Amino acid sequence: MHLALPLQEKLLELSTLERNGDVAMVEVKSEEQQELERLSAKQVRIRDAAASAQLAVDDMELEIRRIQDDERKLRRRLEDNRRQLGAATDEETRKDLQHDLHSSQVRIQNLTSEMQEAHNEVHALRANRDLYQQQLRDIEAEVAKAQRAVDALPKDTSKEDVRGRVEKLKEALPEDILAAYEERRNENGIGAAKFNGRSCGGCHIMLPVAEASRIRQAPETEVPECGECGSFLIRGHAA
Repeated sequence: MHLALPLQEKLLELSTLERNGDVAMVEVKSEEQQELERLSAKQVRIRDAAASAQLAVDDMELEIRRIQDDERKLRRRLEDNRRQLGAATDEETRKDLQHDLHSSQVRIQNLTSEMQEAHNEVHALRANRDLYQQQLRDIEAEVAKAQRAVDALPKDTSKEDVRGRVEKLKEALPEDILAAYEERRNENGIGAAKFNGRSCGGCHIMLPVAEASRIRQAPETEVPECGECGSFLIRGHAA
C-alpha cells in the first residue's frame, strides 16, 4: 500500500485516537450523575408502590360500593316481603315469604359486618397510599435537585472533540486507504501502528532483523505491514 507522508501521519493519528477510544469505552460518571441515577431508580420504585397502593384503595372502594348496592337491594326486598306478608292469606305463600324475610335479614346483618371491615381496611389502605404519595413528592423534589446539580456540571467536550477529529481524519484519507485500514482494524483491533525501528507499536513484538531492515528500507510512500499482527506500519519519518 502506498500513501503520501502527510497522509501516513493522519492514518497513524486516526489509529491512535480510535484505539485510545476503545480503551476508554467505560465512561467514568461523576458523583452527581451517580446520585441522580440512584435517586431516579428510587423514584421508579416509589412511583410503582404508590400506584399499587392507589389501586388497592380503588379496589376496596369498589367493594364498598358493591356491598352498599347489595344492601339497598336487600332492604327493598325486605320491604316488599313485609308488604306481601301482610296481604298474603295462603299459608304456603306466607311460609315462603317468612323464610325469605329471615334470609334477607341475616344477609343484611352479614353485609353490615362486611361493610365495617371494609371501612376499616380502606382507612388503612388510604393511609398507606397517602404515605407513598408523600414519599413520591419528596423523591421528585430530590430528583429535581440532583438533576440541577448534573446540569450545572461543566460540559465535557473532550469526547466530542475526539469524534470530530476522527471524522476529519477519515475524510482526509483516500477511500481505498480508509477501507483497507478499517478492514485491518476489524481483523486485529489495531489497523495501523508506529514502527519503532525493531518492533511494531501495535502488537509490541520485536521483529526479526531481516524483516525490520526490509521495513526501514522500503520507499517512503510505501506503508509496510507487520509480519506478526498485520498492522500497517508508519515509520519514524512520518510520525
